[in-house]
This record gives sequence, C-alpha cells and structure tokens, in this order.
Amino acid sequence: DGVSKWRRAAKVDKNQGQIVKALRKIRGVTVQTGMDDILVGYTGADGIPKTYWYELKEPEKVSKKTGELLESAIKPSQIKLRDTWKGHYSIVWSLDQILAELGIK
Repeated sequence: DGVSKWRRAAKVDKNQGQIVKALRKIRGVTVQTGMDDILVGYTGADGIPKTYWYELKEPEKVSKKTGELLESAIKPSQIKLRDTWKGHYSIVWSLDQILAELGIK
C-alpha cells in the first residue's frame, strides 16, 4: 500500500521531561507520553475526569516580540488538528499554560 511499516521515532522537545515530571507530582493528574506529545488526564474538584491533548513546543519557538508561538514552528498537520479536533487539543510551550487550562493554581 506504499505506507512504511516503520515509523521514525518522533523528536522529543527539550522541555517535555521537565513538564511531565512536574505534572506527575500533582494529585489527580496522570500523564501518557508518546501521544503527539502528551495526554493529560485530570480529575479536578468537580470529580469529573477529563483528558487534555497537548502538543509541546520548545520555548525558543516563541516570538520574543509577540510572546506567541511562531507559525513556522507548527506543522500543517498540527494546524489542521488544532482547527478541526472536537476534543481538547492545545499547542503549548510551558507548564504554566497547561496548569492554567487544567484550572490548577
């Protein structure tokens, strides 16, 4: 069918290990890696478990002028996913962004 059976391992962003380690220390949070980049499960004060899908980018890919992620850092497939996915999907570069979305102070 022309599709290779072998997929090259995805590049892991430098900040992923630190973010995953910090998230795993938070009560009510689970993290699964290898899912483009991480899936975060969180049961907050409301007791309802939710799943968050995060694409991690390195902070160096953020414009110093605007504070926003450079569009050139986002692959076309990630833009399509961001624009069409019906569940949660965010492209982030810091733990603080994730905590804010989870509602954790």
